[in-house]
Amino acid sequence: MSFLFLRITHNTTEHSVQQQTSSSISFRILIMAVFTFEDQTTSPVAPSILYKALVKDADNIVPKAVDSFKSVEIVEGNGGPGTIKKISFLEADGETKFVLHKIEGIDEANLGYSYSIVGGAALPNTAEKITIDTILSDGPNGGSVVKLSIKYHSKADASPNEDELKAGKAKSDALFKVIEAYLLANA
Repeated sequence: MSFLFLRITHNTTEHSVQQQTSSSISFRILIMAVFTFEDQTTSPVAPSILYKALVKDADNIVPKAVDSFKSVEIVEGNGGPGTIKKISFLEADGETKFVLHKIEGIDEANLGYSYSIVGGAALPNTAEKITIDTILSDGPNGGSVVKLSIKYHSKADASPNEDELKAGKAKSDALFKVIEAYLLANA
């Protein structure tokens, strides 16, 4: 995968926190930056098979394909948008960690999927959440083109750490390749 940095957008969000004292109201303004990254890769796996594995059957396939993944459990919701999943995995040092994964949207007709990392080991301290929008389409030789838009929603005006972004991308790329290899071996 090649990682392309395309744009950074800043959204200013006002949240009023009202504290009434005898004659005053105070307001607090929070600034949240949203850093957007675009990425695209190809896969020899057909889009419909890849979509099924990564979206519809991910809870079963990912723990089978990736040895370090131990479990996927729904902690809130029914599997559709708004559902929060706890994904437990084993780090190289033997420590068990987890990620909270929130489904934002499912577009089966267009092979689209959107989710956010909202807690756990993969969410840096500087991020409120990280949202990943994925669209699969027909690629060369019956394979897929995978387009990603990653939105890093920072806390206050914090910037993402470049080393954390590179490490996260490397883990994501490796995970994708392991799942892809599993699908090719079990076709």
